[in-house]
Amino acid sequence: MKCEKSLISIIVPIYNVEAYLDKCVASLIQQTYCHLEIILVDDGSLDDCPQMCDDWAKKDSRIKVIHKQNGGLSDARNAGMSVATGEWIAFIDSDDWIENDAFEKIYLRSQADKSDVVSCGVKWVKEDDTLINEVTVSQEEVLDTKSAMREIIVDGKLKQHVWNKLYKRSLIADIPFEKGKYHEDVFWSYQVFGRAKKVSLMTESFYHYIQRSDSIMGESYSPKRLDALDAMYQRCEYVKEIIPNLYGEASLGYINSCMYHLQCALLAKQPSNVLQNIVDRIPYCNKKTVISSASKKQRIWLNLFFRFPVMTAQLRNKLKVGI
Repeated sequence: MKCEKSLISIIVPIYNVEAYLDKCVASLIQQTYCHLEIILVDDGSLDDCPQMCDDWAKKDSRIKVIHKQNGGLSDARNAGMSVATGEWIAFIDSDDWIENDAFEKIYLRSQADKSDVVSCGVKWVKEDDTLINEVTVSQEEVLDTKSAMREIIVDGKLKQHVWNKLYKRSLIADIPFEKGKYHEDVFWSYQVFGRAKKVSLMTESFYHYIQRSDSIMGESYSPKRLDALDAMYQRCEYVKEIIPNLYGEASLGYINSCMYHLQCALLAKQPSNVLQNIVDRIPYCNKKTVISSASKKQRIWLNLFFRFPVMTAQLRNKLKVGI
């Protein structure tokens, strides 16, 4: 098997996933691109994952294992980044898997385009690998910094999640994930794409994301998810500094998320202090800036929302708008 020149470090955070781990790791060691550094980060697992990691390391010299106290997903990713030596870095969730030729094709695209980040499509699947949905782009293209940032802001051709992408290590090495946060990818991604000069989009869907009912994102609505609003507000402030003509769209995205979270909180019958927490965040962005970036239809809802946020969220729920 031919080994390509550039080393790719693959960081796999692991916590209590013994039923899924073997399939994940097997999909990595079977890659047709063999010049890999596979970093298994045992984040204080309480099941058989620690021993499984050690067993895999005995089978393949490319595997490194980190055993650490539980610190959460962000902390585990940071631990992996701290020991990664590859020119490129990828993140794979330990209950997911990728197709065998994924890194070969993704790496070749990075070289052909001279890009800083490559993003591929994703197959959202059930635990038996039955396809739920496939999210990809209609055509391959290369985005510049502004275009990539806009796609992240509007949740378009680029998504927040980090695990379907290959990154230049020099681009991300000094951008840690925020510890103890839900939606940690939202805090992280805008900083990466604010630096990336070229981002390649691939139409092929190599990544299989397993939709588990007991995963963090499978849980019912929780106030912890308001971390996403903190991240999006930080993104607004960041965009205002580096790409100011995207500030309106970033602000519109933030306010739309406030509306969505208020709707979710109402449906989940969250207490009044949670609802007030969301309402208190609305003035963070300038109303005129938000409305000027919206469509005519959006402006009707926004004007209502700015004046009567809870009533507007209740009405949208009743009409099944935005949920």
